[in-house]
Amino acid sequence: MESRRKNGTVKKGTILNPKGRPKGTPNKTTKEIREHFQKLIECNLEQLEDDLKQLEPKERLNIILDLARFVIPTLKATEITSIDSDGVKPIVISFKD
Repeated sequence: MESRRKNGTVKKGTILNPKGRPKGTPNKTTKEIREHFQKLIECNLEQLEDDLKQLEPKERLNIILDLARFVIPTLKATEITSIDSDGVKPIVISFKD
């Protein structure tokens, strides 16, 4: 066993199970939990809608935004700068009516 050190630990970069689960594939339990949760939501959509309608508009919006984090991918903040010979130059965007 050349992939292990004398103390039994695995050397860096060694793959012990080359035919194992591919990277990024969720394990079976995670997949089952997601499927059951999706079914729970689907079976209770009408009740969820009724519950949302009973909330004040501000509360309703907060709940919808909180739930959106689990459905809509979060975008990474991006900073745009333009540098010329004088240093940093702001970018101006104007909208015309």
